[in-house]
Amino acid sequence: MKEIRIGILGFGTVGAGVVEGIQKNGQLMADRTGITPVVARIADLDITTDRGITIGKDVLTTDAMSVITDTSIDLIVELVGGTSIARTFTLEALKQGKPVITANKALLADHGEEIYKVAQENNTGIYYEASVGGGIPILRSQRAGLIGNQIESIYGILNGTCNYMLTRMEREGLPFDEILVDAQALGYAETPPDLDIDGIDTAHKAVVLASMAYGAPVPMDACPTKGIRGLAAAEIENADELGYRIKLLAIIKDDNGEVELSVEPALVPKEHMIASVSDSFNAVFVKGDIVDDTMYYGRGAGRLPTGSAVIGDIMEAAADKLHGVGTPVSVTMMLQKDSLNYCDAGSIEKRCYVRLCLEDKSGAMAQVMAIFGKHNISIASVVQKELHENGCAPVVILTQKAKESEFVGAMEEIAALDVSCSDPIRMRLEDFE
Repeated sequence: MKEIRIGILGFGTVGAGVVEGIQKNGQLMADRTGITPVVARIADLDITTDRGITIGKDVLTTDAMSVITDTSIDLIVELVGGTSIARTFTLEALKQGKPVITANKALLADHGEEIYKVAQENNTGIYYEASVGGGIPILRSQRAGLIGNQIESIYGILNGTCNYMLTRMEREGLPFDEILVDAQALGYAETPPDLDIDGIDTAHKAVVLASMAYGAPVPMDACPTKGIRGLAAAEIENADELGYRIKLLAIIKDDNGEVELSVEPALVPKEHMIASVSDSFNAVFVKGDIVDDTMYYGRGAGRLPTGSAVIGDIMEAAADKLHGVGTPVSVTMMLQKDSLNYCDAGSIEKRCYVRLCLEDKSGAMAQVMAIFGKHNISIASVVQKELHENGCAPVVILTQKAKESEFVGAMEEIAALDVSCSDPIRMRLEDFE
């Protein structure tokens, strides 16, 4: 039986979950792998707060660098968060040849290329399963089970806070702001909640997924991002009546060698598997050229689900180190290419849901339809609501596919019409073709 000595940087929610998991099932891991995981050192600025687990005082320190430079430590688990000091700690550990396990999606999204290259230069690895999807082994699935596939598309519900809010808005008909307050009270949403509801957290995860799928670090500016902030209950209700649900999706596609990437709220058909994912759960729907459709579902965050993913990486890193693997697949898959080609956002073709509010005047719809025609946008259906608001009639339109640039131009012209009572509301309608 071989022993692997672990240094953990950051003893917050996830760090405590990692320690709890190792204490609970460490012997099981040893029996299965022949490797005994030992939490040898833990660094955190706060080493006095009770985390609900028993740990020796000699294990705890406030000096993270002393853990990194400790020659008896075999690998480092970075759970500090952020992109500043976490980057410093990660790079230092890698330069010493120590594998690093992290759950830090923002770090990888902002500094991934630098980190992967330093790991490769020092013949060691960075492991980051917990950075995407919490307890769902989606990255491991890509680099192991799907290693022989060209990835055609990935659709992900990657933020449990937003999915929880959308689920409750649909079930209970409550407004966005009221649900957000509840989500913060339950600990699902941070204060302020910007990273969640503005889609930034999902975008961090999306660029990590896309990087692994297509073989080069993807910059954040390659991912147009729109969240669910201020989403009206009317959109939830209209989508439901039309046979759709609204989900905040990470959308990743290979379009003839160019990468299409975005994060945005989208209408998805109720009969599609991903539409059934509710509450704070995450799901990732992956299509490969050999395997066809696959789906991965589970808890996307939390002390133990995320801790489980970190532990999986610890055991993989330990086996790689003991067997002299050097630079692992988690690094080489990210550095296959120098760069990627991205679809021009304006040229991407999509279907859309559009809600207009028009003055109840003869010829108002004719003006709108003329604008759609001018911009080469064909209409699939039109529903005019009976309810009139301040003399304005709500109109819901589902379109056929058209270019994003044409949609942008059409919405600008419609908003400027004298018969338009408010700016149009537009969202993607995804058929998963």
